[in-house]
Amino acid sequence: MFSTSNSQPNSKRLKTSSSSSVSSLEFNHSPSRSSTTVFGIQKLNSIPFSLKSFQDSLNEEQARLLRLECAVMGKSWLKVLKDEIKQPYFIALKRFLWDQGVRESEYSPQPLKVYPSPKDIYSWSETPLGKVKVVIIGQDPYPGPNQAHGLCFSVRMGVPIPPSLINIYAEIKNEYPEFEPPKHGNLASWASAGVLMLNSSLTVEARKPNSHSDKGWERFTDKVIDVVDRWGGASIKIGSSGEASGVGRGVVFLAWGAFAEKRVARLNKDKHLILKSSHPSPKSAHRGFLGNGHFRAANTWLEEKYGPEGPVDWCRFDA
Repeated sequence: MFSTSNSQPNSKRLKTSSSSSVSSLEFNHSPSRSSTTVFGIQKLNSIPFSLKSFQDSLNEEQARLLRLECAVMGKSWLKVLKDEIKQPYFIALKRFLWDQGVRESEYSPQPLKVYPSPKDIYSWSETPLGKVKVVIIGQDPYPGPNQAHGLCFSVRMGVPIPPSLINIYAEIKNEYPEFEPPKHGNLASWASAGVLMLNSSLTVEARKPNSHSDKGWERFTDKVIDVVDRWGGASIKIGSSGEASGVGRGVVFLAWGAFAEKRVARLNKDKHLILKSSHPSPKSAHRGFLGNGHFRAANTWLEEKYGPEGPVDWCRFDA
């Protein structure tokens, strides 16, 4: 679909955009700046939200169980997920997690029995909803000590780079030959650049992979994907001299492996770029992940859609 030639970037930070054109799929009949809706969808920045009013709406149990979300979830996400986290299934999930020791953000019993620590469960939400350009879907957090910190495929500084991430670096190297893989596996720089790294289950019991699957997290993260579908990219300017649309115009979904493919199956393929391949784990990377060209393909599409602000610098890793 897209060229994945290995032309080499010139800048030290390896700027990874590969096209200067702007998509013709822009809103030709844009609403006035004062409008709060686009095609019946309320603009993200016009949605009112008061944390205090939300907290005041909670009953005693909800207030106790949702204190973590109110404290650490990014506000651009909380305002569109506030009704979801009051749903009975989510409250049941929070009761389960409370019994597992997942409580307030400051509460981290040692040794941890559940990863990541409570304050890091929603680290993915530090990427503002309106700035999301790319979604990478994982399954559940790493179950080893000090690994998980709320971003799929990413690990804390000082932790050995997991095999799947080594293969991800190898694929970036395939597409951008001047790329020098970092000595760490912390992907926070991608998060800052608009890459949402979302696990389907946001917690896991120590040393027990998939132990918190089917507890309610999948339903919640499906809702996260729904709000990305609605508002992802809402705050990105359309072209170098344009303005932000206020609603989602489409993002790139990187679905690596059968599990991730199922999570994006319902999405509109005309609106989003959905790139699929095998998982980057050592067991499957050579069955289609290595050589998939996804990083360049994503940037080509993003630049066509959003102009110069669209592409992600996949090669930049801040220490």
